[in-house]
Amino acid sequence: MKDTGFFAEFRKFIARGNVLDMAVGMVVGAAFTAIVTSAVNDIIMPVIGLAIGGIDFSDLKIVLKAATEADPEVAIRYGIFINAIISFIVIAFCVFCVVKGFNKLQDMKKHEEEAKPAAPAAPPADIQLLTEIRDLLKKSN
Repeated sequence: MKDTGFFAEFRKFIARGNVLDMAVGMVVGAAFTAIVTSAVNDIIMPVIGLAIGGIDFSDLKIVLKAATEADPEVAIRYGIFINAIISFIVIAFCVFCVVKGFNKLQDMKKHEEEAKPAAPAAPPADIQLLTEIRDLLKKSN
């Protein structure tokens, strides 16, 4: 039974090496996101809050319905949203810096390859044959 269709295509996709690279990138990206989130929530936001009057952004909210014994509070937590926006900006900036550095390395490598002198072209076949004949004549004399 020949394996064709969706599952065959999926197996071919999974077998490619790029999938492993992508998986490693996802794991590293998740860890990086955790670090940036901590940096924003624990370092950047307290400094910004202190600079604008001691405000803790994570506590900023609009209460739509106060908590009761039976029901929890219903609120729009826009301070957490502000933290998420700042996290996004920090992550985007870091990714930009990484991509910019990678592109610069690629450009340097490209310029090095362009600066290398090209290997001399092989002489035409008739010149090679004449050279071989000359070398044989020198050996026989």
